[in-house]
This record gives sequence, structure tokens and C-alpha cells, in this order.
Amino acid sequence: MRNTLSKIALLAMIFVLTLSACGPKVVPTQPATEAPATEPPATEPPSGGLQIPDVEEGKFNVAMVLIGPHDDGGWSQAHYEGLVYVEENVPNTHTAYIENVPEGADSEQVFRALARKGFDLILGTSFGYMDPMETVAGEFPDSMFIHLTGIKSNTTNFGNLMGAMEDMKYLAGMLAGARAKKDGVLKIGYMATFPIPEEIRLGNAIALGMKKTCPECTMDVRWINTWHDPVIEKEAAASLFDAGAQVVFTGADTPAVADVAQEKGKWGVTYDWYGSCKVDACLTAPYWVWGPIYAGIAKGIIAGTYTPGWDYFDADTGALGLYGFMEGQTMQPGVADLDPEVIAMVKDTLAQMLAGTFTRFDVFTGPINDNQGNVVLPAGQSLEQVDLDAFPEYGLPCTIDVCMKWWAEGITAELPE
Repeated sequence: MRNTLSKIALLAMIFVLTLSACGPKVVPTQPATEAPATEPPATEPPSGGLQIPDVEEGKFNVAMVLIGPHDDGGWSQAHYEGLVYVEENVPNTHTAYIENVPEGADSEQVFRALARKGFDLILGTSFGYMDPMETVAGEFPDSMFIHLTGIKSNTTNFGNLMGAMEDMKYLAGMLAGARAKKDGVLKIGYMATFPIPEEIRLGNAIALGMKKTCPECTMDVRWINTWHDPVIEKEAAASLFDAGAQVVFTGADTPAVADVAQEKGKWGVTYDWYGSCKVDACLTAPYWVWGPIYAGIAKGIIAGTYTPGWDYFDADTGALGLYGFMEGQTMQPGVADLDPEVIAMVKDTLAQMLAGTFTRFDVFTGPINDNQGNVVLPAGQSLEQVDLDAFPEYGLPCTIDVCMKWWAEGITAELPE
């Protein structure tokens, strides 16, 4: 689905997000999809900087820039497997990736170097790549640049791509609320990354789902200000568990939250990649399936039919999943013994999502109050796309004054300044 933010003003507030490059490269794990005969060549970060891969003449060349390791067990791995899918399913295509690229000025140099090499499609997979990619796209009109999770597009060769993960977080919130209620500990936690609309939107979706199955439950929040740092993620998860949370969600990249839950005899909800939910203490994992989305974009560019803009897909594309509830999957132990009525409600809502009859706008339909007792949405009114994406400081015409700058009822945290 398309977001029609065609008159985006300059951002009055830009988040400058930095992430230090990770340590020694881990030997890649076998991807979930069958790897092509020749895997996309990895690039080692030598002391003088990041090595830029070459294009292959006569092929459609696709490069992906990752914020973390391609085998991080989360966000970057899901994107990497999407890239593998492109090479397997789009004829005459060559793919490559660069991992552990910090946001900001460092990423701008990488995008520029890839464009100079002649890559036809360049994918940037983190919020803080937005402004650097916009700058480079203006310099290289013959390359297509697609940015993940931000809000900008020039509608010519720089597009925005995101999906309605709030759907799956909402369902996971239902499961977490039911689990906390069954255990008699009426508190869950959310380990958020950066204070941007995306993270607040997903946190609110969790809380709205939680209230469906446990009206008396509350949700605590910890900001960790990183997308990928296993140590910080473990520390934040432990802090939330120690503060009384029975189930903790992560907005970051690794399965650390479930590992800590396993140690503490509690429950974690991982994110991004279906393979992240690998221990019994993991309730579920809202996850992405990027391959068909990326392949569709690549085929459209090759055919000359793709126009970049604001692409925001919903669950009916098949690009979103909830681990344990998709075809061929088995529910995790912490879910299997929940109230059968809750399981039926989750399955029924998921089926509606996959059929396209329950969307992200149904997740955010009133009555919704914020955690200060104010009415965000009266009964029957729904947020629009701009409301999901923005803060008031962005200068966008939101249908509600606060856009996404609010916490839902039941969240005990305050928004950061």
C-alpha cells in the first residue's frame, strides 16, 4: 500500500543515530532459504575502511547495506535472506552486501561508493541511513535507492519502504497479556531502541494487544539507543525482568531477550527473523519475509514499471509473520497452554490480517486513550498513515495533533524529551 506523504516538509528535528561497527566477523550461518550456487560476496572491513564490492557486467546489480552482521539472528539476517531470495528468483541478477555500516556520515560514503561502482539498486536497511541516502540519490540519478523505515522519498530514484509490523506486534501483545495474566504477574516490558515514531508505534501496538487479553496489565519501557548491541540488549532485558516484568519484548536486532528470559524463568518475545525464537522461553517472534518484496521491486525496476515513493505493505502481502502461528509452524510451549479462547482470537485476527480485512488502521481504531487519560481516538475513528509515521516536529498534516507522540493506556513510562 502507498503512503501519500507527497508534500513532506524538511524535518525540523533529525535524529542522528550512530552505531559502532561490531567486532570480528562471525562465520555465516546457513541461511533459512537454500543458498544460491554463489552467495552474495561478503565484504570484510579492513583497517583502511569498508571494501566496496564490484558489479558484474551485463547483470542487474543489487547492493544491500546492513546496520549489523548479516547473521545477527534478527533484523539484518532477515534482510540478508531477502537478498538471497532476489538472487535466486530474479533472473540475471548479481547481489552483494556490506555489513556493520554505522549510520550517518559513514553510510553516506558507502552509498556513494556503491553508486560509483554502478549498482542498479541500492538498499539501505536502517532509519539513520535516510538523509545520507537522500543526498547520494541526488548525485546518481541512474541508480535506484530504497530506504527502510524512514519517511522520505524523491519519487524518482529514492524511495521509502516499510511494512505494518504493528499488526504482528499487536497479536504478540495479546499473547503476552494472556501469559502474564495466567502467571499472575500483571506486567510486561518493552525494550525500545530509539525514540522515533516507528518504535513508539510498535510499543503502542503491543500495549493495545495486551489490553485485549489482560485489561489490568501494565507495560514498562527501557530505551537502549542502539539497534544492535547484544550486551546492552541483555542488560536492558534483565533490568525489565528484575523490575517485575513477566514478558519482555525487544525492538532491537538480536535474540538476547529470550536468552535472558530463559535464565530468569520468564518469557521473551524476539523480533525480525523467524529463527530468533529458538528457546522455550521465547513466546513468539513477529518477523519479516523480505524476499518477495525485494524481488518485486527489482523486477519492476528491470521492467521500467517501478516508481519509488512511500511503499508501506500490510500483512496480506505475506511479508509479515508471527512465529508459531504461520503455516507449518508449531506454537511455543509458553503459548500452547494459554486460554484456548485467546489462541482462537489470535488465530482469527491473524487470518483476517492475511486476508486483508484487518489492517494496521484497524489496530489503531478508537476508542484509544493515552497513558495520561486523554482521548487519542474516539470510538470508530482510525489513525491515517501520516499519523503512524510522524511527530508534530516533522511539520506534517497529521489528523491528530500529537501524531505518534503518545503512549497508549497501560504504558507506565514517559516519552523522552
